Amino acid sequence: MFSRLLVSIAYFLQDSPYYRHTKQFFYNLLENPDSRLKANFDIVMIALVMFSVFLLIYEVDTPLTALDMQFEQTLILIFTLEYLLRGWLYNDCHKIILAHYEKTRYLNIPFSLITVLGKIFAQKWAYMSSPLALIDLLAILPSYRPLRMLRLFLIFRLFKLFRYFNSLKLFTEVLASKRFELYTLAIFLSFVVFIGSTAIYLFEKPTNSSQVAHLFDAVYFTIVTVSTVGYGDITPHTTGGRIVAMVLILSGLGVFSFLTSIMVSAFNDKMQDMRENQTYTELKRCRDYVIICGFGRVGEHLAARLKAERQHFVIIDINADNVSKAKRLGYLVIQADASKNAVLLQAGLNQGANSVVCTTGNDVVNVYITLSSRHLNPDIRIVSRANNPDTIKKLYQAGASDVIQPFAIAGLVAAEYIGQPVAFEAIFGILKQEKQYMIDTLTVTGPSFIEAKTLAELDFIGRKLVLLGIVSDNPAHNQHKNRYPVSHQHFYFNPPAHFVLHSGDVLVLLGRDVSIGHLRQQIARSRFNNSRKS
Repeated sequence: MFSRLLVSIAYFLQDSPYYRHTKQFFYNLLENPDSRLKANFDIVMIALVMFSVFLLIYEVDTPLTALDMQFEQTLILIFTLEYLLRGWLYNDCHKIILAHYEKTRYLNIPFSLITVLGKIFAQKWAYMSSPLALIDLLAILPSYRPLRMLRLFLIFRLFKLFRYFNSLKLFTEVLASKRFELYTLAIFLSFVVFIGSTAIYLFEKPTNSSQVAHLFDAVYFTIVTVSTVGYGDITPHTTGGRIVAMVLILSGLGVFSFLTSIMVSAFNDKMQDMRENQTYTELKRCRDYVIICGFGRVGEHLAARLKAERQHFVIIDINADNVSKAKRLGYLVIQADASKNAVLLQAGLNQGANSVVCTTGNDVVNVYITLSSRHLNPDIRIVSRANNPDTIKKLYQAGASDVIQPFAIAGLVAAEYIGQPVAFEAIFGILKQEKQYMIDTLTVTGPSFIEAKTLAELDFIGRKLVLLGIVSDNPAHNQHKNRYPVSHQHFYFNPPAHFVLHSGDVLVLLGRDVSIGHLRQQIARSRFNNSRKS
């Protein structure tokens, strides 16, 4: 009867959306590393742990008030609930019950309640015996005042911080990675302490019983000497004891030198992972950022412009020199191959990124990055660099939204604007990042004095401006050459003097900010005057 009830409850929990949502909520609160809820919870728990330790230390010299006692009981209740919730999240008991029940039905054998309970207990015990769970339990025990001897475990309150600090977790991972070396060192150190303690006791006990009265005194002296601390409260009086002390000092230097080399080696191995984890943590806090693949000349200029516009971005480059340069400039950077799916996913291609820019100098690599990005995220915008004109079609076929030829554009601009000092002055000023030079857009709206006018009539050169081009979807401009498709519109590069402007056209202007601002004021004034006349 009880077995049927247990199976019925298990089926109910499996089909219950409320149960799933509740468990997901507590998973995000306690375990999910990508959850903002967990980040806030960790901050609160760190503060509570520190308050609880301060309260227990304060109690040593000062009796606690009723309010202090109530506060401590509240803390211990929170710690206990956390411990129980983590045990609940560790596994799903109802899945164990249903798996055993369905197995018994399939094999037509009796349902064994003892077997199910044994499996559940085994998995829960695996959680309870884990290091962090033991720390959680020992951190709770000192608060139960009838058991005064358990207050020895007060220090485990501080060990709970390992659960909430990622850096401390990484430290434990570093130690775990050098487990064999540390075990070997510990065995050697134990052997040294055992031999040294025995020798000191045999040499010093007969003639120096006031300082070495027990074997524990010899062990204490050996450990203090091996650690090279040397308090001086115990000093060997015999020649044999002094020889043993010298051997212990030299052994201690060797042991701790070996320990230092192990730790340095472990942290060097993990340092790259630590940097990448920090980068991924910062990326999780960002939204609508750009992934720049390649940090050469083009990628460097792009990153500088994005930084100036306060746009978040992350750089992916496999070249160590480029990565070091990006770090010196304070950019978020990942040293990896951007054409690999795992790297792009870790960089947030399907989470916070809104676009991918392929700026490597290798067209083949740009094609691979474009293919991978489009496969992983069909909706993301991909802008790719092309050095060879033959690669443009391949990049569009791979899924690029836009393809840019930086060297071809530079040559085209130089050819079109040669002999125009205003244009080159503005371009040079932008490249030098002088703030008075800018590229800006201006939309033709009526009624204004620029509507239905030719470019020759507007005389942009006389206004100290350079018209780079016009973005428009007006079919009246289709007869003009040098047009390029841009998002269901066309970009007319360096249009001819007889080009007539229509409402809705967007002018792309290059020049000083005062020149562009003056033109805006003239357009606004003409619109105001025309509206008054009408």
